[in-house]
Amino acid sequence: MTVRVQREDFDLGAEVKRLTAGRIEVGAVATFTGLCRGQTGSATVGAMTLETYEAMALAELQRIEEEARARWPLTDVLVVHRFGRMEPGDNIVLVVTLSEHRQAAFAAAEFIMDFLKTRAPFWKFEETGGEGGWVAAKDVDDAAADRWSPS
Repeated sequence: MTVRVQREDFDLGAEVKRLTAGRIEVGAVATFTGLCRGQTGSATVGAMTLETYEAMALAELQRIEEEARARWPLTDVLVVHRFGRMEPGDNIVLVVTLSEHRQAAFAAAEFIMDFLKTRAPFWKFEETGGEGGWVAAKDVDDAAADRWSPS
């Protein structure tokens, strides 16, 4: 289990190579990398700043990761979430799930991202056309996370 909150960039290939080295029980690796967009609706985004309380974010990322492990048979998990100022094309978040079979790896990666969007304490400030504004939570993200709740 690895969960990190950091200002520094990450290298997807290096992270996956480190996680899978010598792991012959792993049959599936699912990855998701979130990037800073250069467009929001019709507005051009010059940069985005993510703010967080690191200890609080780390604790929440660990809870999300533990919940994914309780739901699916995962061999390992990596979650890396950056904070600070990022420009379009920069990496923001990385989720890597390892499992014996692809279904668990895919589902767990999707679950983790849905909950990162709704429960992790990160606040986004977008710079657009010389102006800036805080990004509001989206109903679509809440709906995505709600589908994982027991009926």
